[in-house]
Amino acid sequence: MKASPFRRVAIGAVASLSLALTACSGSSTGSAPDLSDKPVTIRATWWGADARAQLTDEVIAAFEKKYPNIKVKGQYKDWNGYWDALATTTAAKDSPDVVQMDELYLASYADRGALYDLGKAKKLLSTSQFDDQALATGQVDGTQYALPVGVGVLSILVNTDLFKKYGVKVPDDKTWTWDDYAKIGKELTDKSGGKIHGAAGAPGFSAGDVKYWARQHGENLFDKDGNVSLKPETLAGMWKYGLDLTSSGASVKASTMVEDLTAGVTAGSFATGKAAMMGVYNTQITAIQQATGAQVQLLQMPRVGNTKANFFKPSMYWAVSSQSKHPAEAAAFVNFVLNDQKAADILKTERGIPANKEMLKHLQPTLAGTDKAAADYMNAVTPGESPVVTPNGGSGIEPELQRYSQEVYFKKTSPDAAAKAFIKELQGEIDAAK
Repeated sequence: MKASPFRRVAIGAVASLSLALTACSGSSTGSAPDLSDKPVTIRATWWGADARAQLTDEVIAAFEKKYPNIKVKGQYKDWNGYWDALATTTAAKDSPDVVQMDELYLASYADRGALYDLGKAKKLLSTSQFDDQALATGQVDGTQYALPVGVGVLSILVNTDLFKKYGVKVPDDKTWTWDDYAKIGKELTDKSGGKIHGAAGAPGFSAGDVKYWARQHGENLFDKDGNVSLKPETLAGMWKYGLDLTSSGASVKASTMVEDLTAGVTAGSFATGKAAMMGVYNTQITAIQQATGAQVQLLQMPRVGNTKANFFKPSMYWAVSSQSKHPAEAAAFVNFVLNDQKAADILKTERGIPANKEMLKHLQPTLAGTDKAAADYMNAVTPGESPVVTPNGGSGIEPELQRYSQEVYFKKTSPDAAAKAFIKELQGEIDAAK
């Protein structure tokens, strides 16, 4: 459960964001925009590698063919460089018109008036094909500041080859509990004679872990006011469960979890065949399957009762800068990227399983293998209400969780003490940003 399909937040990027956006005074006020009848050039920026850039450039070319008077200049950087550059240009009032946005930073930009209210562009930007819960992931205080490109849901990925090799039955994921998960993990470790471990880690290394654990106990990580609402005893219970996994041998030991954190999901214990179960978002299945070369299967998360604890996690969003001098053209571009079949045919699932239901339906017949498995799994899961977007000041939650989880699993800090300290630290950062 330590894995996350989204890149880890760089502490430097968090700091630069906080400092640079302090000076930002963008605004999303004004009347609904209209497309200009004169030539217009807008800028669009995103993070990612060359392969993503190539596909996005193809979409830009298709958009420019449909809108010949609008030119789009694409810009991209790696994850860390992207956030430093976006914070700097936004503070200088020179933000690109269209920005790729992440859930960790959405509220930080929205609260400082740096994003455009997409509700003002309804005649140019349709949201009718998005699930209400998917749309909610891009809202801050009820305002739609961003639209999700793709969505994922939590799952347990199992290496069915290892289950078969060691004579362990793949569980019924419609009924299994966390106790079942622990028992199966230990059975895999024992039957392999310690050659593998049942689980590739213990919970606590990502915000997704904490959100799911909280929701299955009737709580949430953040309340609607953006404050930490998770009870310390609930968080401590998650870490205590993880300690039981490691002490019984069901999970890899703490040092291996830290090594896996550095190696990433495509080079860690699960990917190298040293563990048979791993918590992931369903959209990670393709990359991990390619890395491990084994047969893998997505299972629904273990549960407590009938609580709908799972949730949509946006892979990323498209948003429009409030500083844009051409919000209509920027909105038209976002609409094309998310709602046009030509764009869907080019991008397919590169940025995740489409959050747009019509585009997913359009692509479904073309999906095969693990892409199809990821889409089928998402369609089979019934998520609960979308979690509150990470509040302004909370962007550093991932490195904080990793730090406290390491202290717990190396037995330097008790789960109870770590839970109280983590909640106090996170709430303090949120308060400081208000």
